[in-house]
Amino acid sequence: MIIAYIEFFEPIPVSQIRKPEMPDSFYTLNEHSKSPIFLIADHASRHIPEDYKNLGIEDVSLLRRHVAWDIGIEDVTKRLAEKLDCPAIFSCFSRLLIDANRYPDDPSSTPYVSDGVVVPANKDVSEVERSRRIETYFQPYHDQITKMLDDLLNLTETPIVISMHSFTPIMNDFERPWHIGVLWDQDGRIALPMLEILKKNAALVVGDNEPYSAREPLGYTMNEHGTKRDIPHVVIEIRQDLIDTHHGAEQWANLIADLLRQIEKRLLGDAA
Repeated sequence: MIIAYIEFFEPIPVSQIRKPEMPDSFYTLNEHSKSPIFLIADHASRHIPEDYKNLGIEDVSLLRRHVAWDIGIEDVTKRLAEKLDCPAIFSCFSRLLIDANRYPDDPSSTPYVSDGVVVPANKDVSEVERSRRIETYFQPYHDQITKMLDDLLNLTETPIVISMHSFTPIMNDFERPWHIGVLWDQDGRIALPMLEILKKNAALVVGDNEPYSAREPLGYTMNEHGTKRDIPHVVIEIRQDLIDTHHGAEQWANLIADLLRQIEKRLLGDAA
């Protein structure tokens, strides 16, 4: 049963208050941690730089919706990084500007229409403008992921790379029953034990490649940084109505922290 869900609710995280010294593309936590767990939040922010004038969207309340970011996932991921003392990276730009988890030549990386919301500035984006967004936001973010993974590989043979996302409870009038989804394709090193552990919890409805499938080649981040480098990886999706308050974010951070401790122990054994 889905509880009442208000998509426009937004407790603004501290990191959404931008500071001059913050990079335009990303920020990190615990970058020099020796933990093998690495958290990635591609859609942590709904920030659109001032010079883009909200990409032409006049009703700014639309930018609080899921079309602009993954509601609640920054809060959960920050708490999770603190509990596990593990490295984490967060995007600092809205996916409406350029999607950190799409290949830049994919039209959906700068969507003109996203779940019914028209983004005027994304109509017929020029190659010059597309290159600007890639060079200013997309590429520095992914370069930093590469750097952090390289550092991690110097510390451990088995990194545990977790891509953190959230999904809407209702899509196309369908009430999604899953509380959490585990998305994976060829690499089951994390996904299979994760599904096994989660399904032991009778209170959870767990999706195996639900509500999206990682077997449909949509995601840039896990394909480039995980599959192509043969690094163990998985995508976690949490339903947004469960994490759109600080209380909910704390509950889920605790649950996933325990889950990842078990995964770490299984993968690394006594070394964990």
